[in-house]
Amino acid sequence: MGIEGEAAGVGTAAGIDTSKASIARVYDMFLGGKDNFAADREVYETIQAVAPQGDEVAKSIRRWLIRVVRHLAGFEVGIDQFLDIGSGLPTVENTHEVAQRNNADATVVYVDNDATVAAYGRALMEENDHTHFATSDLRDPAALLAAPQVAKLDFARPIVLIQCATLHHIDDEADPAAFMKHYVDALPSGSYLAISHWWDPGDELPEGHRMARELEQRWRESSMGTGRYRTRAEIAELFAGLELVEPGLVELNDWWPDGPRLREPSLVERLILGGLAYKP
Repeated sequence: MGIEGEAAGVGTAAGIDTSKASIARVYDMFLGGKDNFAADREVYETIQAVAPQGDEVAKSIRRWLIRVVRHLAGFEVGIDQFLDIGSGLPTVENTHEVAQRNNADATVVYVDNDATVAAYGRALMEENDHTHFATSDLRDPAALLAAPQVAKLDFARPIVLIQCATLHHIDDEADPAAFMKHYVDALPSGSYLAISHWWDPGDELPEGHRMARELEQRWRESSMGTGRYRTRAEIAELFAGLELVEPGLVELNDWWPDGPRLREPSLVERLILGGLAYKP
């Protein structure tokens, strides 16, 4: 979708601010999607100028999410409730498709506060009686958890809470560790929390640290205005004391890959960590 002509009119009619980049639309661009405007393309090109392999980062995030959901919905774990916060625009292999392929009765609730997602994503994601969409801001867990669509989940039974590539768009001033504790406290025993987050490796990977600093500056100076590359310790804090499942908080391509590594990941692909944690 471009900014010109009819598409711009559709965006305006749907209440979408086409002058400012959208997290959901920019991420969709990295996945090869078409639902974007000029402001989104400007951010995309700015990031690609520093890290031309940015598309591969988005694909690795999606592959990681698929592996997590498949593992948890499958026979061995058998979770049948998923709360996907900051779900973004629908793409290939959405959470409900993966979960329901492994468990036909799995209930998936998507939550996003992006106008584009609400306008274009709801109909595509709410495609059966076990899939729901709510509009809410992840920074307000009390309001989000009280949404009627979220109430369709049974909080007396285990739930998978997914924060896939969302929390790095939350500034420190919003205290993401504090509101994540609110979410974790609301989860019943036996639940899981999955997080993927941009990573500043510091001295562990000096060239990665330099790229992380440059990318963070570009994200924050763009019309989107958000983006934080946090340290491993800062990301671990977002799990609110839960027990990380093996292999722990690792680079996405190292989290239970589907097969042998066919190529070495680029530097920017290494600058994101993922983890899955269990609530006893």
